[in-house]
Amino acid sequence: MSELKVNKKKPRIFVPIILLLLFAGTTFFVFQFMGQFGEPVDVNDQSDIEVQIPENSSARQVAAILLEKNLIKSERAFLSYSRSKGLDSQLKAGDFRLRRSQSLEQIVEELTRGQIQSITLTIPEGYTVEQIGGLLLENKICTDEEWEKAIQFDYDYNFLTTNAQNSRRLEGFLFPDTYAVDELTKAQQIIETMLDRFENVWEQELADQAEAKGITVQEAVTIASLIEREAMVAEERSIISGVIQNRLAIGMPLQLDATVLYSLGRHQEVVSYADLEVESPYNTYLNPGLPPGSIACPGMASLQAALNPQEHDYFYYVSRGDGSHEFTRTYAEHNQARRKYGM
Repeated sequence: MSELKVNKKKPRIFVPIILLLLFAGTTFFVFQFMGQFGEPVDVNDQSDIEVQIPENSSARQVAAILLEKNLIKSERAFLSYSRSKGLDSQLKAGDFRLRRSQSLEQIVEELTRGQIQSITLTIPEGYTVEQIGGLLLENKICTDEEWEKAIQFDYDYNFLTTNAQNSRRLEGFLFPDTYAVDELTKAQQIIETMLDRFENVWEQELADQAEAKGITVQEAVTIASLIEREAMVAEERSIISGVIQNRLAIGMPLQLDATVLYSLGRHQEVVSYADLEVESPYNTYLNPGLPPGSIACPGMASLQAALNPQEHDYFYYVSRGDGSHEFTRTYAEHNQARRKYGM
């Protein structure tokens, strides 16, 4: 009897290897795909973009909204990432503030965390940096320690001078406007948003005017801050700007009470003769020319007035007591106006 020979097949090991290579290739592709489409659309664009996600929106609908707002590079990447993390069913409806500087991962994280409660905060024209800080503290947006740290930060903007304390550097450049803030907004972010707003306004609407007249941004903002604190009536801004220019032209001290109050660091209705002697480079009774920097954060109207002073021959003005002023040409006329209004 012949012996039956059984051929034992050796186990094939190439199948697992192929699977491993396919897995590695797929993983590599996913990483490459996410690396390309998961990065921020514009890492330098810090502006807030309002996004509304309707109730019962699918992940695909959310992706379409984000792509339309240019907040993501690819709908497919958004869907792939959110599904891979099991987050596609956890995207929330509501109003969001997103930025093109955020990565796809950061955007998905915000959308799954849910709507952020925000408030609108209006910074009045003529507020100082100190007053702005007080407003933020009053609205519990930051602590005193956080604000102090934020105003001391070395912000990189061309219009900020380097020859002053950091808190003084900001004076005049935190643009008065209405801003949206929430519990996640940091004090430093708020300052950067206000500085960005000033930069946009200056470059788009004022820079060419200033250059044509040979006025630097620091000079314009300083003059505008004086106008902002002195003018109570809108129509008088350009007249007061003309008075400032007339005095500067002949080397006459500006002698503005607003600079004395800034030097004193407090507000009061009446400035005494003793107050006029306060030792400060900002006191324009003691120091000729413009103060070394702004004394408040001016709005657009005062910035325009600083660059477009009214041409006249007034050198003096006195308050009528109702917010308006009487403007005069000579010191004798000025004294007469003072007696008239009980000054």
